[in-house]
Amino acid sequence: MFTKHQLLSISLLSASLLTSGAYAQNAVIVNGKSIPKAQLDKLVQRSGQPDNPQVRDQAREMLVTRELILQEADKRGVIQKEAVREQLEQARIGVLVSAVFEDFVEKEGVAESDLKAAYESIKAQYTGKEYHVEHILVEKESDAKAIIAQLKAGANFEEIAKAKSMDPGSAKNGGDLGWVSDKALVPEFSKAMVQLKNGQITDKPVKSQFGWHIIKMIDSRDVKAPSMEEMKDQLKQMIMSDKNWQKAKFAEMMQKLRAKAKVQ
Repeated sequence: MFTKHQLLSISLLSASLLTSGAYAQNAVIVNGKSIPKAQLDKLVQRSGQPDNPQVRDQAREMLVTRELILQEADKRGVIQKEAVREQLEQARIGVLVSAVFEDFVEKEGVAESDLKAAYESIKAQYTGKEYHVEHILVEKESDAKAIIAQLKAGANFEEIAKAKSMDPGSAKNGGDLGWVSDKALVPEFSKAMVQLKNGQITDKPVKSQFGWHIIKMIDSRDVKAPSMEEMKDQLKQMIMSDKNWQKAKFAEMMQKLRAKAKVQ
């Protein structure tokens, strides 16, 4: 048989365990109202921020604020006011309209004709040429002239670029800039570059805001647009974000709904 003291200790221990379990399952308890930990986890996840104590504290405060407002709204009876109820209903309808339209777009997709039209529009922008070039960038014109003299004497362009070029992005690759458009480069560089033939090096240093360049042309080619298949995801995103397309698609959805509906 347990003594009264032992029974009291067991009761206190049981209460403590129950309370601990309740707090483990809940993120917070506000005026006796439990907010499940699952809500806190979901809020943290939706924030897109790393899960850490600081983010959790901020999310918990948001839940507390929301719950206090809900409790106060109930206490004041504002939910029973006609104007408030109408606004809540309008908000609910707005959410449902968006959800129905998003589901319609997801299942209907983007018409092939829309994709082709968008592709042709973008494809037309791929004009002109692009160039595969290397360059060596130095601070002084005298240094650039000395390098040009070395190159004319048979020195290796790529080795000099690795050793002396001030451009950290290309120096490690022997001065290689890859394939570039003349529009993507500073005007002084572009003007000198487009005049070079394959394998040719500028015979005079080219000055820009960055310093003095020695440019070597590797190759050139006509700009070619990616295939429609390669751009399909990009095209879909572009089309679906267009306001006029959204309006037309919504009208199409409503036309289909009315066609199946019995309106008396």
